[in-house]
Amino acid sequence: MLAAGAGAFNGTETVVDSLAFRREWLQRIGVSASTARLARVQGDSMQPSLWHGDMILIDTRTNEPPVRDRDQRDQRRSPIYALIDNGEARVKRIERPSPDQMLLISDNTDYPPELRQGTDLKAITIIGKVAWWGHTNRD
Repeated sequence: MLAAGAGAFNGTETVVDSLAFRREWLQRIGVSASTARLARVQGDSMQPSLWHGDMILIDTRTNEPPVRDRDQRDQRRSPIYALIDNGEARVKRIERPSPDQMLLISDNTDYPPELRQGTDLKAITIIGKVAWWGHTNRD
């Protein structure tokens, strides 16, 4: 379980379910089956992109968010990553304005961006980049 909010403590990686993806589709989106992991989202900080209970596909091979200056004219959103922050599993958009800074960004505007730098940056381990997500429509 990855928290879209403050964080969730996961003592182990327990398999609770499985989902089949066609190998050709994984190759088309650039994800190796051997490095793919599934997790569920908990919380509301990533709404409207990710909702509580959504399933996400994580590419653990892509675990180094690139450092780049953000051009104000660039309207693209930052990529979403699964991460461990001080021992708690989370899912956030990540921006790296410099090698010693990382911004954890929620899609829900009720949650302000969180700046990590210096020793706080060392408490973060990137699990991987979120390559796909899906949810069940509940009217």
